[in-house]
Amino acid sequence: MAKIGLIDIDGAGKSFPNLATMKISAHHKSQGDTVEWYDGLSHYDIVYASKVFSFTPDYSQHINADSIIRGGTGYALHGPGGLDFNQNEDKPLPYEIEHSMPDYSLYNIHDTAYGFLTRGCPRGCHFCIVGKKEGLKSIKVADLNEFWSGQRNIILNDPNILASKDRENLLIQLLQSNATIEFNQGLDIRMITPEIAKLLNSLKLSKVHFAWDRYQDKDTVLPKFEMLAKYAPRIAKSHNTLVYTITNFDTTLEQDLDRIYTLQKLNIRPYVMIYDKPNAPKIYKTLQQWCNSYAVYAKCPDFNQYNKHKHLQPSQPTNQTSLF
Repeated sequence: MAKIGLIDIDGAGKSFPNLATMKISAHHKSQGDTVEWYDGLSHYDIVYASKVFSFTPDYSQHINADSIIRGGTGYALHGPGGLDFNQNEDKPLPYEIEHSMPDYSLYNIHDTAYGFLTRGCPRGCHFCIVGKKEGLKSIKVADLNEFWSGQRNIILNDPNILASKDRENLLIQLLQSNATIEFNQGLDIRMITPEIAKLLNSLKLSKVHFAWDRYQDKDTVLPKFEMLAKYAPRIAKSHNTLVYTITNFDTTLEQDLDRIYTLQKLNIRPYVMIYDKPNAPKIYKTLQQWCNSYAVYAKCPDFNQYNKHKHLQPSQPTNQTSLF
């Protein structure tokens, strides 16, 4: 019996659990091994360190173990925006671990399931690592019962489930679960059909994220949003439906605002994402503050007015009433 230590480098469990560590824990427990979070004081046979984000500093202390295994996207990405991907530096989970039911007790999770039904995306967007990491095709990698066992909530991490040829079957699996579903990545609005929209509209959804990243897709995506409004009105009208809108990549500020105002007219909420945020011009951070705060955005739907007002604010006393 081996003693296994786990390190969640990002500390993601505080807000979002690390799926790899939950699968590793489940696999080793099924082998009769002892599994616990690495405490820095004990000796371990194996320590697994999992890192999702490239900007998270690595574990800097000595690790007391016979074997140390590091893995995850955070160890494989380098450079601004994290796009210089070297596949040899990432350590995918072995098949038997990848397909283990996650050990949700590791994060004291009782009624939510997390997982991937598909991997990969055909779009190959230059700002996104999915195509380089998982391939330029959306492929089914699991059925729902691989990581769901009756929980009331399901959170999916799929990068582009709607691009999979198995999408209808997978959406039906989600529907039959009768669970509340959250798609936490951007659904591809370009893949919407009346049938898919109706299926999505039938799901019990907590959050839905679409994406309109390429300004040049305007003529393609607008009819799709109109189709969504027609065949999935519950989704189109929900305040929990957001449209990821990347900025500071290959568009001008005017084009960014055009996308935002277009979605505004459709009564769908845009959500600004900033490429290479630490080095982005300040105007994009102001744009994000305005757009992503629904209370501010609803009260002042014109960005130029918000930006002008914001520059007048610093000299006001803190107890003075402000428009925002």
